Amino acid sequence: MPTLLAQVSTDLLREPPSALDAWLDFTTRSAEYYAVLGELTSGAAELASSEGLLPAEVAARVRLTPLDDTARRVTLRGYQEFGARFALSQRRTILGDEMGLGKTVQALAALAHLWSAEGARHFLVVAPASVLLGWVREVEARSALPAYRLHGQDRAAARAEWAARGGVAVTTFDGLRALPGPEAPGPEVAMLVVDEAHYVKNRAALRSLAVAAWAERVERVLFLTGTPMENRVGEFRDLVRYLRPALADEVLGRDAVAGAVAFRRAVAPVYLRRNQVDVLAELPELVRVDEWEELSPGDLVAYRAAVAGGSFPAMRRAAYADPAGSAKLGRLREIVAEARENGSKVLVFSFFREVLATVGAALGERPVGTIDGSVSAPRREELADRFAAVDGHAVLLCQIQAGGVGLNLQAASVVVLCEPQVKPTWESQAVARAHRMGQVRSVQVHRLLAADSVDERMLELLARKERLFDRYARHSEVAASADEAADLSEAAIARRIVEDEQRRLAGEAAPSPGSPG
Repeated sequence: MPTLLAQVSTDLLREPPSALDAWLDFTTRSAEYYAVLGELTSGAAELASSEGLLPAEVAARVRLTPLDDTARRVTLRGYQEFGARFALSQRRTILGDEMGLGKTVQALAALAHLWSAEGARHFLVVAPASVLLGWVREVEARSALPAYRLHGQDRAAARAEWAARGGVAVTTFDGLRALPGPEAPGPEVAMLVVDEAHYVKNRAALRSLAVAAWAERVERVLFLTGTPMENRVGEFRDLVRYLRPALADEVLGRDAVAGAVAFRRAVAPVYLRRNQVDVLAELPELVRVDEWEELSPGDLVAYRAAVAGGSFPAMRRAAYADPAGSAKLGRLREIVAEARENGSKVLVFSFFREVLATVGAALGERPVGTIDGSVSAPRREELADRFAAVDGHAVLLCQIQAGGVGLNLQAASVVVLCEPQVKPTWESQAVARAHRMGQVRSVQVHRLLAADSVDERMLELLARKERLFDRYARHSEVAASADEAADLSEAAIARRIVEDEQRRLAGEAAPSPGSPG
């Protein structure tokens, strides 16, 4: 108490900050400001949204679950507190919040409670290598728990220290396989957290088997994923099976036909999802623009050759085959030039490294760097930090599979997607790198599309995927009937689009009835 009184006295004697200083502090710590504001203004509607529309009895049980903040160094939003309590109350759960809502900090809040209130000492986090360093930094910055990176040359020493001192051990899916199994002598793990849990949707994969072995023996398990299903409804059921086999086998099959309300009640013990629009009322506007362009003559030659050869990747890249005449590149340069005029930062995403290289050469300015699959996790964090530190305009190029996951890039307010993606969730994740809690500017998303091309065909088929996700997983109202009817894999999309385009272009080339030849 004396220390707190001394700090308060010091704060009262300080000169009030200038308007500029106050604004700069808000832009860098807006999430904390809104968290405090939310404590003062939350109402019934916000409460219902923060609880993911769970049945009343489940929500009441979660609300009564204590949440100790002694070992936590961050203020939580109301919905985040509820998410942490949900994980503690229900013990084996999937937190399926939309990207950008702070699933990591909710998991940390649960770990911090177990550490300070229940005396638990050992926790294990499994995550893709791309977000490993981010997890360590989050644990160290937002909690009093020690963090250990069980990856790289020093992993054996780190594991020994974790076993002796306790704290949060963070490892990759492959690293989990290298650890002594949960049945081996060693510290008892109080909670297992699996980030990007959709990575283990294929239960036959080696990493999935390792996760299954740990999940079977650890009492508390928390799966984090904003995309519990990507291709088939059955993927969601497979994730549930790691946590509650009986629920997966009995409830998901029996109650799926009973209607959305009955089904939501059935899966309530395991699944909680909130969407940005429901719980982040202060989040700035997200403006999406589809930029339709015509293929240039050079691009069209490359496109027809790709279709004739049946190459789906070459068809998707063809709009950048003629950099000098590419309409997509021309529009991208205009978007970046406008952002430069406004002092805005830009993220450019593509599936293809070749496209990013073409974009980098065509911009007329040097990007901060390129994040792709070959860039190590520490280097990705370094590039993200450098991008955020630039005063004013900057451009960062990202391969969407690498830069679209696990990085906080809310310094950007302009996002460019060079082509539509096979997985709608990749686009959502990429946009969520910028449009997330902590963003104080409106975010513009420009998707570059070529008319009469693979892009149009992809949008038609991917709209069906998006509808499936809306129906089964968007609002914690998943269903598990007709798995096969919901199957729309990447391979199926590619095959169908190539065949459709081959028929379409063959039809254009065929002479019309009555014409010569």
